Amino acid sequence: MSNEVIRKIEAEVGKAILGKEQIIRKVLVAAIAGGHVLLDDIPGVGKTTLALAFSKALNLTFQRVQFTPDVVPSDITGFSVYNRETGAFDYKPGAAMCNILLADEINRTSSKTQSALLEVMQEGRITVDGVTRSVPAPFFVIATQNPIGTAGTQRLPEAQLDRFMVQLSIGYPGKEAEIALLKDRKAQDPLDLVESVADASVLLGLKAEAQALYVDDKIYEYIADLCEKTRHHELIRLGLSPRASLSLCAMAQAWALADGRDYVVPQDIMDVFTDVGRHRLILSPKAQMERKDADGILTEILEGTPLPDVRKV
Repeated sequence: MSNEVIRKIEAEVGKAILGKEQIIRKVLVAAIAGGHVLLDDIPGVGKTTLALAFSKALNLTFQRVQFTPDVVPSDITGFSVYNRETGAFDYKPGAAMCNILLADEINRTSSKTQSALLEVMQEGRITVDGVTRSVPAPFFVIATQNPIGTAGTQRLPEAQLDRFMVQLSIGYPGKEAEIALLKDRKAQDPLDLVESVADASVLLGLKAEAQALYVDDKIYEYIADLCEKTRHHELIRLGLSPRASLSLCAMAQAWALADGRDYVVPQDIMDVFTDVGRHRLILSPKAQMERKDADGILTEILEGTPLPDVRKV
């Protein structure tokens, strides 16, 4: 049943984002796992369309913030305004009071604004004038940053990067998908074709199912081995944190659910390991000299780690 719902959601989002089935799956799996997504991509590949398509397919509220140096924390959290009639302060919600928040070019705003978003991402709460309010459930951040243009940008601190469950890249469409895109946009906006096939309660139900999936002790050991190797690798200065281990396990459980299983297998870990790890690593100068990137090093760690012998009982 869960597998059918997931397929329906993917199919609806796929009407707006052509030829990117794997990316759609990974974003949906991250949402089911209760995490947030960082899209490191060039402009114009459909990041906003992707977020809008998910909000329509899941029937969730959506907000978009274009992060610039003049965006302040209250734009995210909201603020209090004095009401003369009541003599009290009324709360005016910020952009984060929604289900899906698209934080566009998050690396172009101030560190103070980034920190305001960090609390919401981690705690699911907003504090304004000493009053703490919970954001709607589910709450899911899709943040973007442009890997090419560096003018006016600042690198996200490691503490904030660690809050993102995965880092993904949509990339350019294939030739056939681009031709289909040109034809579709000539007639209408593909987003108009996306229909609601779920709601907040369905997504929360999928999350609960994923958390309940069976994970063998050998899978836990496999996750720990992979993360431990990143902490002692000669080309890595900062390896994966315990939060990364938790993210890897949650992603694997949600990935297994999307595959229609009620248990995790080693392949689930392998399918999401680089996505969970690439943005969390800090490489050593030696890695730069040898022209090694995070994806390549994580792939080598995967290939060099024996697979656990797991059989569902």
